[in-house]
Amino acid sequence: MPSLLDALREASQVDCDTLDSQVAERLGPFVDCTSNQAIAFFELSRPVSGDSRLHHAELIKSAISEANGPLQRLQGLLSLEAFAVEVLMVKLQLRIAPNVTGRLHVQTNPKFSYSTAASVENAERILAIFGALAPDLDPRKVCIKIPATWEGLQACRAVEAKGIATLATTMFCMEQAVLAADAGCTYIAPYVNELKVHFEHGFVDDHKAFDLCREAQTYFRDNAHRTRVVAASLTSVDEVMQLAGLDHITVSPGLLHKLAARDASSWSGSPGAYVAADPDKPRAQYRELVANEAAWRLAFTRSGFGTSEGKMVQVINYFADFDEKLEALVKQLSEPDDAI
Repeated sequence: MPSLLDALREASQVDCDTLDSQVAERLGPFVDCTSNQAIAFFELSRPVSGDSRLHHAELIKSAISEANGPLQRLQGLLSLEAFAVEVLMVKLQLRIAPNVTGRLHVQTNPKFSYSTAASVENAERILAIFGALAPDLDPRKVCIKIPATWEGLQACRAVEAKGIATLATTMFCMEQAVLAADAGCTYIAPYVNELKVHFEHGFVDDHKAFDLCREAQTYFRDNAHRTRVVAASLTSVDEVMQLAGLDHITVSPGLLHKLAARDASSWSGSPGAYVAADPDKPRAQYRELVANEAAWRLAFTRSGFGTSEGKMVQVINYFADFDEKLEALVKQLSEPDDAI
């Protein structure tokens, strides 16, 4: 009997939203593997079952050693801790690579979200780390995730021009989606739920971005853009299945297990029906914003009366906090007498 996960794979490309290689091995293969600083922190801080030691203690130590040694030439002006975090995120993706047929996604440092130059440099450094650690890996299998600020989307434009795939993340409105397509992004990742749903118990997003996912995909296809939609930040099986038919859907481990455990016949909806329904066409003036920074910034600020920009700022804050937690974890295991 086919499962809901099987049915989803018939309708969309399914990506894993985890850096746990055991999940990818057990439920894969997946098309892409997405990640961010929060996902990396929860994976790297995971304890050994029934023990207080870190499951990835040796991986973290090896990343610190390599960051201090053969990879140091790539460090630039970063602190050792910040550089080691980037090395770790690449190393975690390489563990998952055997169970991914498409791309491995690594997110730039969220503290560079408002600097085009720093984001471009960060993207190039991540690609260089992949090349140093896995010289046989096709660089086309790497995708750089960059927050969808004006500066971030200009960075996507520059990075794509170098032949590196990008995903515009922290996306909540069509203003961001249209600019991402103009920049040539390989993917966008609309957040169906604002990120707070995953960290604040009992919080519910009453303005889920289902329509944005569908509207963006229609806009890209109608205007012959190569950009593809990756629905992200989902909280239930029903949310996932409602969006079946999108280009890609990235799914967290908990939902992947639930999808794999349920028979396809247990879901009363029709996979792909919602996405296939023709949405209202995006307004033509969206296209006029892409070359006018001031007009785009104002339109973005006014989108949802500030709601879209507020959600994006919230996400960047979360990711910056988790980046600092990752750096603290690296610093802790850099100490000679660390307790692991």
